[in-house]
Amino acid sequence: MPSRCSTAVASDRSPAGRSDIKGEGPAIGFYGAGLIAMLHGFQLEQSPLPYRMGPIYDTDPKRAERFAEDFGGTAVNDPGEVVVADAVFVCTWTSEHRQLVARCVEAGRAVFCEKPLGVDVNDARAVSALVEGYDRPTMVGLVLRSSPAMLAVRELLAGALSPGEAGSPEGVGAVISVVFRDDQFLPNQGMYGSSWRTDRARAGSGVLLEHSIHDLDLIEWLFGPVRSVSALDTHIAGVDGIEDSVAATFRLAAGGTVSLTSVWHQVLSRPSQRHLEIFCERAMIEVLDDFDGPVNFTGPEADAATISLAGAELTAWLDERGVDTRSAETKFLAALGGESPRLDPGFEHALRAHVIADSAYASIAAGGGAVEVPCMG
Repeated sequence: MPSRCSTAVASDRSPAGRSDIKGEGPAIGFYGAGLIAMLHGFQLEQSPLPYRMGPIYDTDPKRAERFAEDFGGTAVNDPGEVVVADAVFVCTWTSEHRQLVARCVEAGRAVFCEKPLGVDVNDARAVSALVEGYDRPTMVGLVLRSSPAMLAVRELLAGALSPGEAGSPEGVGAVISVVFRDDQFLPNQGMYGSSWRTDRARAGSGVLLEHSIHDLDLIEWLFGPVRSVSALDTHIAGVDGIEDSVAATFRLAAGGTVSLTSVWHQVLSRPSQRHLEIFCERAMIEVLDDFDGPVNFTGPEADAATISLAGAELTAWLDERGVDTRSAETKFLAALGGESPRLDPGFEHALRAHVIADSAYASIAAGGGAVEVPCMG
């Protein structure tokens, strides 16, 4: 998703595109003005809901100024000025999330915090605790829950095919096996340019926590609770404390398995990609792109034709079924406008992904042995 959205940002930025929202809607502030903030800025620009871009703070003042030039708002030199906004996007390196979320909560502001919540599970618990019982909208940047491709997988697993389409009247049946690959070039270079992701003090650890926290969230969101995990890692790039690949096998509580391979490599021409193959009792579902598809579905019939959905057709298919296909940013703006402040994904969902990651790291430390994933109350 970053590679696709970043291209759109470069081509679609336009002050004229924001003229109709000036002076309307909630003011949005930003902590951090790097790539992920730009992606949120682009999605906000595409939203039909009104907002005003407010103060922008970054440790690099020039980057904050560029962000303000591209997306509106005002670059500020004092981080305390950001919380004059009605809502704040926290888009800094991970080690700063706790103190910045605390600052927003103390000021009574709505918060959209990037993933992962913290540098480890204990830090994540502390961040999540900051918003327990909080009455302002809060959300976490596990944005693949708003991806049309992943929403389609949820619908297909629930047996949402229309009459006449391929598929069994009994539904797809139980999930037997999932093969999940996630790869990206090492993000301290190229379009990401995130040197902090190779700094353990700021990132916590490597590809599993910093990148595949999305994947850990998706596994339970799509396939149900995880019971145990066995995992191994590599450190080919030689960055201290930052693993560059993890191969993990998850045992689902329902009995199936998910094999996740997450890797940071040095193939700089290759965009960030996710690929899923989901084998159920009576169907096979394949995801070739984690946002727009194609999503391919093959039913149980001997002569079954594969149904393939992608792009606008995929979104239309979801709309026909009443699935909310709004972006995470639009859902956040809607909550600011009066919709329920209980947003999905919330901090509790992000914390659960950390618990799964912590169990995977415990397995790695034990040489790949199975580790039980604790339940959360």
